[in-house]
Amino acid sequence: MPEGERRPLEVAVGGLGAVGQAVARQLDRGIPGLHLAAVSASNKERAASIVGGFSAPVPILELGELAQAADVVVECAPADLLPVIAEPTLRASKTLIVISVGALLSQPRLIDLAAAHGGRIIVPSGALLGLDAVTAAAEGTIHSVRMITRKPVRGLMGAPYLVEHGIEIEGLSEPRKLFEGSAREAARGFPANLNVAAALALAGIGPDRTQVEIWADPEASRNIHQIEVKSDSADFTMRIENIPSDENPRTGRVTALSVIAALRRLTAPLRIGT
Repeated sequence: MPEGERRPLEVAVGGLGAVGQAVARQLDRGIPGLHLAAVSASNKERAASIVGGFSAPVPILELGELAQAADVVVECAPADLLPVIAEPTLRASKTLIVISVGALLSQPRLIDLAAAHGGRIIVPSGALLGLDAVTAAAEGTIHSVRMITRKPVRGLMGAPYLVEHGIEIEGLSEPRKLFEGSAREAARGFPANLNVAAALALAGIGPDRTQVEIWADPEASRNIHQIEVKSDSADFTMRIENIPSDENPRTGRVTALSVIAALRRLTAPLRIGT
């Protein structure tokens, strides 16, 4: 390696769903300073088929083995598997990029684990906008944060909150408010839908003070999030309309792009934003 040139950071991707596939494919195509070291998926045969088309061989490992092969591990797995990926990564003082942000609210020990071992947890903006502004406002005093989410009906089907409360939304003919409460409750009741609420809460005033409304809208074709913040430094309202992923309607296409952007920032000579 020429003098002054750094070795690429080795990156592993845990999970090859809609987000994981997009991230792994972009790493294979090339991101300066990064190298795809390994992937993991529950369906090894499917994973082999995916990475078989990549430009170079990619090992398929178990989730708990990814940290051994990489400097950075990207979690793109179901939320209940976060500790399986996170614990060995953080104990090894490595960097973890988390998609299942809602799971962090119920696993605060992972943040303590990162602090104890010199690991680092990065939460990308995902399908949200304005987290830089919320983080900056939190350096002063934030009085209130409210998020109103509207999603197509199919993107909310099967959420634990709906099952638990016997709420049927199939065949809905007009918008219906399904939930109003804290971000902590929202993340627990809609784990595949409300990672954005958890990220917003962590950036600002916490999961118990951040308020969330969730609407099912049969006329909506996009995942819509509106955030309203009042603070001693600025009052602001932000709105984003995310195009759902073809592979998973619960996830916006921009989520994978946000992870890729977060990876690119790790080695970029110029970084924009807080």
